[in-house]
Amino acid sequence: MVERLHTWVINLDRAPDRLARARAQLDALGLPWTRLAAVDARALTPEQAAALDEPAYCRKHGMTPSLGELGCYLSHIEVMRALLAGPHEFALLLEDDVLLHESLPAVLEGLVACSSRWDVVKLSAVHSGTPVPYLQVAPGHALAVMLSRCTGSSAYVLNRKAAAAYIAGLLPMSLPYDHVFDQGWRFGLKYRLVTPTPCGHDEVIASTIVAGPNRKFAKWRRLGAYAYRFGNELRRARYGLTHLLLEKMGGRLLGGAAASSASAGDLGAQRGR
Repeated sequence: MVERLHTWVINLDRAPDRLARARAQLDALGLPWTRLAAVDARALTPEQAAALDEPAYCRKHGMTPSLGELGCYLSHIEVMRALLAGPHEFALLLEDDVLLHESLPAVLEGLVACSSRWDVVKLSAVHSGTPVPYLQVAPGHALAVMLSRCTGSSAYVLNRKAAAAYIAGLLPMSLPYDHVFDQGWRFGLKYRLVTPTPCGHDEVIASTIVAGPNRKFAKWRRLGAYAYRFGNELRRARYGLTHLLLEKMGGRLLGGAAASSASAGDLGAQRGR
């Protein structure tokens, strides 16, 4: 797995304490990793600042954007560029406030072993995502299709195809990163979740994405955002149900003939539990 997958930790230069916490967890799990210096919202270049489409953000999200969100957004894209510039097939992206559980290495091994079944896999979640599991990847953990929103981007795995698709389609920023990179239908990607998640989010650590007060618009000014979210959730549900159907059919369109027989056995085993 080491040769095929590498771990990157996104960390601001001014947050060494957060890096130390991440380092201790990764070293304890024996995972090789590289620090990616996060884009600092306090020192954006003109080119970086221009990567924000503020009118579209306000229309879709119903509030004013935060430059900290932009820094986070651009930092994730930098990791993808690092993946494509190197020899590895997969990247594990971690934000520096992530909590890593002991099951993570086994989950990563399982994901690499079934890499034809996914392009992006969330390993942490803020909302449940209404997961429907279809393939065991490690003891007690399964790969799942999601039928509802599942925000958060503190831990996920992606392949080179996903990195290229994101680099080509994520900019300019018109939503927070974790509200857009999960749109598998938009990027033509197999977007999945491991359930239960082998990573969490440390709610005790203060966020480095500092946003000002009163960002939300009045309700009447958020009507466009509500309409966008409603349409987005309809697309998400359709995407999830379609991919679930394909997986239940044996992954013939998602994973080829070999995945077909494996999927049937995995689903049958799950029903028998």
